[in-house]
Amino acid sequence: MRLGALPRLVSLSAALGAVSAAVVTAPASASPAPTPNAAVRSTAKAAAVAPSPAVFSHPGVNLSTAQLDFVRAKVQAGAQPWKAAYDAMTASSYASLSRTPKPRATVECGPTSNPNLGCTDEREDAIAAYTDALAWYINRDDRYAQKSIQIMDAWSATIKNHTNDNAPLQTGWSGSSWPKAAEIIKTVHGNWAESARFSTMLRTVYLPLVVNGSNRTGNWDLTMLEAAVSISVFLDDHAGYDTAIGHYLERVPAFVYLSSDGALPKTVASQHLTTRDQIVGFWFGAGTFTTGITQETCRDFTHTGYGISSISHVLETARIQGQDLYPQVGERLRQALGFQSKYELGAAVPSSVCGGSVTRGLGPITEVGFNTLNTLHGVAMANTQTLTEQQRPSGSNNLFVAWETLTNAQNPN
Repeated sequence: MRLGALPRLVSLSAALGAVSAAVVTAPASASPAPTPNAAVRSTAKAAAVAPSPAVFSHPGVNLSTAQLDFVRAKVQAGAQPWKAAYDAMTASSYASLSRTPKPRATVECGPTSNPNLGCTDEREDAIAAYTDALAWYINRDDRYAQKSIQIMDAWSATIKNHTNDNAPLQTGWSGSSWPKAAEIIKTVHGNWAESARFSTMLRTVYLPLVVNGSNRTGNWDLTMLEAAVSISVFLDDHAGYDTAIGHYLERVPAFVYLSSDGALPKTVASQHLTTRDQIVGFWFGAGTFTTGITQETCRDFTHTGYGISSISHVLETARIQGQDLYPQVGERLRQALGFQSKYELGAAVPSSVCGGSVTRGLGPITEVGFNTLNTLHGVAMANTQTLTEQQRPSGSNNLFVAWETLTNAQNPN
C-alpha cells in the first residue's frame, strides 16, 4: 500500500455498482454551443468535500514512493511492459541530456496556440523536466537529475506571466507537469539550491490562474484543476488544494453523463446553462445521452481524452494523499473510459451516439484510470483493457501526459 495514507477512506463497492445503459433523447434541434461566462467560479459554489489531509505525502503528485520503487524494480529486472516503456522514454527527445531549455518572461498563447510564443517550449520543457526526474529515480544517473534541475531553474528565473486566449489552458498543461518533476527532485534527490524560487514561480505565476478552474469546456476546467491540485500538494497549500478539489467534484459529474442523472446532464452552476437547448449545444450537439458519453465526445475524442486523463490524475493524487474520491467519481470514470474505448477500438457508432459519427484519437490516456479501477479495485473493464494493452508502451501527448505505461501499468501500490 502507499505511504502516508490517512484513515479516511470510504468503501468503493457501492459507487461501482452496475449502471443502466438506458438512453435519454433530447430534441434534435440543438442550438449552437453558447459562449460560457468568462468569469471563473467562486469558491462558495464549489462542491462540498472533506478538507485536505493534515499533512501532505511527498512525493505525492500522481506517484508515491511505493509506486516509484515498484517501477524501478521492474525496470531493473527487465520485466515487461516496464522495460520497453523505460527504453522508449529514455530514447525520446524529452530525455536528451543535451536539451537546452527555452524560457520566456511572457508566454503568449492565442486560440489553438496561435500565436505560439513559448507555448510549445514551455509545455515540452515541463515534460522534459519530469522525464529527467523519472529517469533519475530509476537509473540514479545524476546527470538526469541535474538536467531536470537546469530546466526548472531556467524557467523559474525567467517566467512572469501567461497571456492571450489560451493562457489558462496553457498554464494548466504546463502546471500539471512541473510539480511531478519537482516532487521527485526536491523530496527524493534533494540538493536543489533554487527550489524556493521554483515554489515561488508555481505560487505566483501558475496557481492563481488555475485554482478556480474555468467555465469553458470540460477539458479546460479539468486540466486546470489537475494543475491546481498538483501544485497545491507540492506547495503544501491546503487552501488551494481544497478549493481545486471542490471545483473538481462539481465538474466531473458535468463532464461524464450517467443515466441516473436524468433527462439531461448535470451542469456547473456558474455557467448558467438553464435551457435544454443551451445544455445540448454545450455538449456539441449531442441530442442523445447514454451512460459514459462526455461533454466533448461529439466534438472529438482527443479533447475528451484530455478531460478523462485529468479526472484520473486528480483521483490518483487524492488517493496518494489519503483522500478517497471514488465514491463521488469512480463510476463516472469507469463508464467514460469504457464508452470511449469501445468506439476508439473501431466499434460501429450507432445513430444515437453523436448522430452516428465520432472523431477518434483518444490518445495515451487510459493507463492511470485503468490501473486504479482494475488493478487496485478489481473492476473488469474489457474494452479499456484491450485499448490500454494495444497502446503499450504509451508515450506522451506532448501537452501534459507522459510515460504512463511505465509508471502505472499493473502498479499495485
